[in-house]
Amino acid sequence: MRLTYRYRARVLQPVSVASKTLADYTHICGRDLIDEIRELAEPLKGSRVVHVSATAFGGGVSEILYTLVPLMRDVGLECEWQVIYGREEFFNATKLMHNALQGAPQDLDGDQWETWRRYNEMNARELSSGWDVCLVHDPQPAGLYRLVPGKARGWVWRCHIDLSTPNPDTIAQLMPYIEDYPQSLFHMQEYVPPGMSGHVNVVPPAIDPLTPKNMALSPEDAAYVCGQFGIDVDRPLMCQVSRFDPWKDPLGVIDAYRIVKEQVPTVQLALVGSMASDDPEGWDFFNATIAHADGDPDIHILNNFNNVGSIEVNAFQSHSDVVIQKSTREGFGLTVTEAIWKARPFIGGDVGGIPLQVEDGVTGFLVSSSEQCAARTLEVLADPALGKALGRRGKEHVRAHFLTPRYLRDYLRIFTELRES
Repeated sequence: MRLTYRYRARVLQPVSVASKTLADYTHICGRDLIDEIRELAEPLKGSRVVHVSATAFGGGVSEILYTLVPLMRDVGLECEWQVIYGREEFFNATKLMHNALQGAPQDLDGDQWETWRRYNEMNARELSSGWDVCLVHDPQPAGLYRLVPGKARGWVWRCHIDLSTPNPDTIAQLMPYIEDYPQSLFHMQEYVPPGMSGHVNVVPPAIDPLTPKNMALSPEDAAYVCGQFGIDVDRPLMCQVSRFDPWKDPLGVIDAYRIVKEQVPTVQLALVGSMASDDPEGWDFFNATIAHADGDPDIHILNNFNNVGSIEVNAFQSHSDVVIQKSTREGFGLTVTEAIWKARPFIGGDVGGIPLQVEDGVTGFLVSSSEQCAARTLEVLADPALGKALGRRGKEHVRAHFLTPRYLRDYLRIFTELRES
C-alpha cells in the first residue's frame, strides 16, 4: 500500500546541533592540522552541504554528525543535517539489510525491498534542491542519488558498515543505487564492493575528544558515577560499551567474564549500550543478553533507558580495568576509539576496523574467541603496569589518527575535488 500524504510533512526533519569552534581543538590536535583545515575551507566558504541519515540518535553515525556538522559551519560551510522518515516496516527491512550486507545469510524478500524503494522515493521527493554537496549516510537512504541526482551538484555516499563479505543477493540489489555516486567513502579498502564507478575514498571515522563522552574525568568522578549503578568500585571491572547486537557478541563477553571469574572471583562485568530508533531487533537481543546473564548480580546490563548517557559511558570506560569490544563483525568501532582515548587497556575482536586502531600487544590486544578474551583479561588484571603501558600508547595512536579535526580535513579535501570536477 502506498504512503498517504498525511505522513509526508514529517520527512527529512532538520536536526538541531550545538555550536563548536575548531580553535578549541588546537591544544589536542596541534596547530599544523588546524591551519591546514582553515586553508582547505577558505575556497569552500558558503557552500551548501546537507548530511542525510536515518536517525538523530543511537549509534556512531549520529554521534559523528553532532560534532562534524557544527565544525563544518565553523569553517564557513552552510551545513545542515536532515533525517529521513521511516516507519517500523522500513526500519525492519533496513536492519535486515544491514545484517545481510555484513554477511548474514538472510536477504530481504520482495516486499521488504519494495518497502525500502518506496520510502527512498518518498524521501527523495522531500529532499530540497540547490545543495552543493549531499552526503548520504549508509544504506537506508542510499537510493537518493539515483532517484533525484539534480537536487545537488555533488553527491557523496558514506558507508559506515563492513561490506567485505556481503550477502551476494543483497549487495546485487543495492549496487545499482550506490555504484554511480561521484564520491564514496569507506572505512577500509576491503569494504569497497567491486563495481564502484565513482571516486572511492578510504577514510576512517573519528571521535570528538571534547564531548561529555570523551572529555577527561577524574578517577574520583568516574568511580562515583559507576557506584551509582551498583558497581563495587573497589573490585575489578570488565566493560563493553556497544549496541545490543549479535555482531557485538555480548553473549561471548559474558562467557569470557565467567572464565575470568573462575580465577578472579571478585571481577564484575558491565555491558553498556544505547537503543537506537532504527534498530527494532535491539530489544530482542537486549533481552537475550539478560537471559544469558542468568541473574548473576555481578553482571550489570545497562542502556540509555537506565539513565545511562554520555557522562555515564565515559565513567564506565574510564573506571574499567579492562575495556572490551569483542565484535565478530565491525564497520570501524568508535566505541573502540573512545575506550582507547581513555588510556584504558583494551581487548577487541580481530575483525573489521578494530585492527586499524589496535596493534596487538602494543596499543591493546586482538582476540578471536571468548577463551582468548579471558586469557588477555587475566594477563592485564595480573599486571597493572602492562595495562597502563597499553593504555598510554593507545591514547597517542588515537590522538594522531582518529580525532574529528582529521576527519573534517578529509571531508574538505573531497568537497574540493567535487568543486573542481
